[in-house]
Amino acid sequence: MAKRVIGIIMNGVTGRMGASQHLARSIVPIREQGGIDIGGGEKLYPEPFLIGRSHSKLEALAAEFGISRFSTSLDEALADPEYRIYFDAQTTAAREGSVRRAILAGKNIYCEKPVAASLEGALALVRLAREHNIKTGVVQDKLFLPGIRKLKSLVDNGFFGRILSVRGEFGYWVFEGDWQRAQRPSWNYKKELDGGIILDMFSHWRYLFDHTIARVRTVGCIGATQIPERVDEQGRPYQATADDMAFATFELEGGIIAQMNASWTTRVYRDDLLTLQVDGTLGSAVAGLRHCKTQHRVNTPRPVWNPDIESMHDYRRDWQDVPDNSTWDNAFRVEWEMFLRHVATDSPFPYDLADGARGVQLAEFALQSWHERRWVDVPDLKLD
Repeated sequence: MAKRVIGIIMNGVTGRMGASQHLARSIVPIREQGGIDIGGGEKLYPEPFLIGRSHSKLEALAAEFGISRFSTSLDEALADPEYRIYFDAQTTAAREGSVRRAILAGKNIYCEKPVAASLEGALALVRLAREHNIKTGVVQDKLFLPGIRKLKSLVDNGFFGRILSVRGEFGYWVFEGDWQRAQRPSWNYKKELDGGIILDMFSHWRYLFDHTIARVRTVGCIGATQIPERVDEQGRPYQATADDMAFATFELEGGIIAQMNASWTTRVYRDDLLTLQVDGTLGSAVAGLRHCKTQHRVNTPRPVWNPDIESMHDYRRDWQDVPDNSTWDNAFRVEWEMFLRHVATDSPFPYDLADGARGVQLAEFALQSWHERRWVDVPDLKLD
């Protein structure tokens, strides 16, 4: 089978997500299997060009995974016509400028979210990419998790009847960095570096709702900075200036009410770090990252409120697992393969920069709702 090489500039691969999910668990396995079958007797084979700030870290990654090209100079990579795709997994503050440079260099764009720190910046990237006839994609990994895909199948097959509501819980305790090393980088907690859970996570909520349940139409949000002082990677105390908790209520198309609680200051007492419960007239479902359980109308118990006696009913036993009727690959890898096919063969890919801009829009309006203490409507984006 013939091999068609496609060059990818991968910027930010020395960071947590760039190195683990995008390089080690996505691009490297695609290379190890010999590429992606795109039909016509061809396999699409990704050839990465690693970019980052640390030469030693880049050199170590390149040696570990058998990659020949790496550099601390983005300009060097952008100048090479053999590399048609630019991928960005840098910090939010660095992303917009680098993506703009890559568009102007004629590269197709695939990037992490949020795509920019402001809606104005995100829309500017959308328009610039369209002016230059650039193909774009944004990472929306949670859509490809087994639990969410099972939930989407239930929606598509009418399991719920009329959907009434969605309840989401996300988060875990991120250590302050003093007696236990923090699981998230310190810039996440600095507003001046575009940190904060609202900007980070509401891009996820937007694509989850839009592509799995229904379009977001209104948001009401309250946030907080609950841990005011943390310790950074060098052991230095710093003031946390960005929100680390946000509770929000949304109205979706069709009158569906959705709630999402997001916190880096909560201890987990649920089945997964992210859970979504969807309730409908005919049934309900609870989805986590990998699993999904259902309770149909005919299997719903008859609870009776009586707080004066011990409840003997095990409510969890009334739910049934949605079976694994498919083999589930790494969510990041699945979307990478989709985007690479999109660039090489023009196959459909709906998760573009415009879709990423909608995530930034929701985060910006959620922040506005919090600061103004009111509901904010979420209109369709004007992209022209």
